[in-house]
Parts: sequence; structure tokens; C-alpha cells
Amino acid sequence: MTTTKDEKTTPVYATEEPRRLDWSRHAPGVFRAMIALDAAATKHLDPALAELVKIRASQLNHCAYCLDMHTTDALAEGESVQRIVQLSAWEESRHFYTEKELAALELTEAVTVLTDGFVPDEVFARAAAQFDETELSHLLGLIATINAWNRFGVACRLTPGHYTAGMFKN
Repeated sequence: MTTTKDEKTTPVYATEEPRRLDWSRHAPGVFRAMIALDAAATKHLDPALAELVKIRASQLNHCAYCLDMHTTDALAEGESVQRIVQLSAWEESRHFYTEKELAALELTEAVTVLTDGFVPDEVFARAAAQFDETELSHLLGLIATINAWNRFGVACRLTPGHYTAGMFKN
């Protein structure tokens, strides 16, 4: 693309893929149950940690809609851009996260990527050392819930870029 000094170029982006199915409209009871499950799962967890878990699981599951939603919410709640950007390489960027966050991220990966085998005992033990049993139970609920949300998002091809911070918060 050649332009003169005074010309402005506007990039031409790819066409947005259409949504396959508006599942929440056709299964409103399931959608409401998912919202309730999400609220219950996050109840005893630090909101910043919960967003990091949601972002990391969404990265692993390639759910662009959930990535858009949770990075938008995390930024609106004061999370740093640097910690969000480094999340995909958290093992090499450990110094950006607390030991509790690291244990949560490690458990998130182990529970999300079950094709690698069962959740290793040492991963579970590290999480159990950082969280009390109530928190750990809620963390597992949160990981299961975001994985379910990701599957709806990917299967129905929910489109990123239209979410505003707090849109689905109570």
C-alpha cells in the first residue's frame, strides 16, 4: 500500500464471522442456570484472580468472545495490561503473579486441558496449599464453569468486539 504524506490509510479487516446460534435465546433456562453457576462459583474468590482464571481458560479453549469479555472486565476493574498480556506465558512470567494466582493458573490449565491426562497430584497439592477447602471448591467450580461458557462460545461462534465492561454483571 503506497500513500503520500497527507493520505491516511484505513486497514481493511476480515469480515466478521456470523453467529451460528443464539443459544441463550433458545435455551433461556440453561443460560440463567449458567449465570447462577458463575455467580456461585466466584462468590468466595478474589475477583481479580477469577478474571485471570477465566482469561487463561478462554485462551486455552480459543474462545475469542470470552477473551474479549474477561479482558474487558479485568481492565475495567483495574487489572494491568501487562499481567493480561503475559498470561499466555505465565510460566515464564511468574514474577507478575502471586503464588496463589500461580497455583490457580496451574490448576486451570490442568483441569482445562484434560487431553494431557488427569490433574496431577502435585498440581492439586499446590492449589490446596494456597486455598482453603471452600476457596478451592469454588475455584474448581469456576474452572468448570468457564470451560462450559467457552464451549458455548466456540460452538455457537459468539463474536468478540461487542461486549462492554460489566454487561452481564448483576
